[in-house]
Amino acid sequence: MTAYFGGCDVGSTTGKSVILKDGEIVADAIIKSRIDPEETARLVMADAVSKTGGIDRVEDIAYLVGTGYGRNEVPFANENISEITCHSVGAHFCDRKIRTIIDIGGQDVKAISVRDDGSVLEFAMNDKCAAGTGKFFEAMSRTFDMSIEDFSRLPLKANRLVPVTAQCSVFAETEVVSLISRKKPPADIAAGIHAAVAKRCYTLARRVGVRPKVTMTGGCAKNAGLMQALEKVLHSEVTRLDYDPQLVGALGAAVLAMRKCDR
Repeated sequence: MTAYFGGCDVGSTTGKSVILKDGEIVADAIIKSRIDPEETARLVMADAVSKTGGIDRVEDIAYLVGTGYGRNEVPFANENISEITCHSVGAHFCDRKIRTIIDIGGQDVKAISVRDDGSVLEFAMNDKCAAGTGKFFEAMSRTFDMSIEDFSRLPLKANRLVPVTAQCSVFAETEVVSLISRKKPPADIAAGIHAAVAKRCYTLARRVGVRPKVTMTGGCAKNAGLMQALEKVLHSEVTRLDYDPQLVGALGAAVLAMRKCDR
């Protein structure tokens, strides 16, 4: 019987899972995180298992790695590995030329320098402030009274950038409300917000060394406005992975699970 290998990434805002068979992705799932990380893990893995067509329960997976902030709450994991390692391995699995990763999660931002073999060379993290995280973009989209998807595309319509200078997410929200009340174009304000976040990402990435190819992982990698702003501060292209960037951590966990059994 062919073995299945799994990765379960329990994040602060979403739970992700990936299942591999014969070195190929056969199923994946993303759900909104529940209050209880263990419940998130059970639900997202059950969702992925139901899509495999070959197994009926999580216990049928030969080896499973848990990752993310809730990795210690994945009850059926054979092992827990940090999301930094998993994102590095997952991105390398998608594109072996990736050397720098900017991972924006719900509550933190990480810059990862990747070795030729996909292992972590160096990393830097900002988890002390919500500014620039997924939670920050959610708050900004509510301020603009639009969905996160529409807000992420808003900067693409900007004619000129309106700077947003506040470094704190709370003060930034106050500054944005003031700019809106002064009738500044919403698209121009949104462009300023995304530019400010991109600059913070770049500052973090410089600490580990920005080497091409550069990519973004995490849910915020789907933000078109942020991707555009990051390319401007980097003065180079940011590689779009062929796989869903939000699932890269779970993918890396599944790849590591497969390697454990191969050894």
